[in-house]
Amino acid sequence: MTRMVFCEKMKQELPGLEHIPYPGELGQKVYDSISAQAWQAWMQHQTMLINEYRLNVIDPEGRKFLEKEMEKFLFGEGSEKPEGFVPPEKS
Repeated sequence: MTRMVFCEKMKQELPGLEHIPYPGELGQKVYDSISAQAWQAWMQHQTMLINEYRLNVIDPEGRKFLEKEMEKFLFGEGSEKPEGFVPPEKS
C-alpha cells in the first residue's frame, strides 16, 4: 500500500517517498511532509542548478548551496532559476 502524506509543496494529500531521500533532520522532514511528485520536481530543479552554476557536489560549499535551495524549493518561497536561464527546447 502506498504511503500518503500531506505535501507541504503541493498542498494536497499525495503518495509519499518510499525512503528518506537525504541524511539528517532535513531528510526526515522531507520524508514526512513531501510527496514523491514534489521530490521529483526538486530533482529536476537541482539538476538544472548543478548544470547552470557548474556546481561540484563533492565540494562542501556546493552541497551547502543545494541544501539551502532544497529547503527554499520544498518548504519556502521557492528556489530561483539562475539569471538568464533558458530551458532547453523539447524535441
